[in-house]
Amino acid sequence: MTQVAASIKEYLFDDLQRDESVYAVLDGASIPDLLDNLYAEDRPEFECLYRGELEPDIAEVAPYLVLLTPGSEFSRWLLLNGWGQHWGIFAIAAADFRIMCRHFRKFLTVHNPDGKPQLFRYYDPRVLRTYLPTCTAEEIAAVFGPISRYLLEDEDAKTVIRFRYESGNLEAAKLPLASSI
Repeated sequence: MTQVAASIKEYLFDDLQRDESVYAVLDGASIPDLLDNLYAEDRPEFECLYRGELEPDIAEVAPYLVLLTPGSEFSRWLLLNGWGQHWGIFAIAAADFRIMCRHFRKFLTVHNPDGKPQLFRYYDPRVLRTYLPTCTAEEIAAVFGPISRYLLEDEDAKTVIRFRYESGNLEAAKLPLASSI
């Protein structure tokens, strides 16, 4: 594992509190071979966030919720290959997989000022790092729900941005990686 991937792994797994898990919301449209890796022998727990039976071309580009474990082949593949590629976001929560699926599905569709529904690609780190600082306290509380913190790549991918919602305030911290990309 590279120093960068090892550093990201530390930020994700080393400070977990009791009953917390690490989840990734991954963008199938940005990730080559995501489905091949999800269905590999060392298969993580995952679910497509789109409901129902999907056509293969839609399943390939859909967002997926994945439960990450520190020693799995999938986590290793994701951290080695995905950082800096805007493949998705990470969330730390003391909530089970079903609760997290329900939580993240709530944000897939938003309505524009004319009331027309649109897909909201919040799972793209470029979107979430721009969106969260613009939110009201009520919106932030909704986006966080059961989540204690979000971690995602910064624009230059040399740092991790950690968002927390503490006492009604959004806190953002930039955490350096072990070495540059």
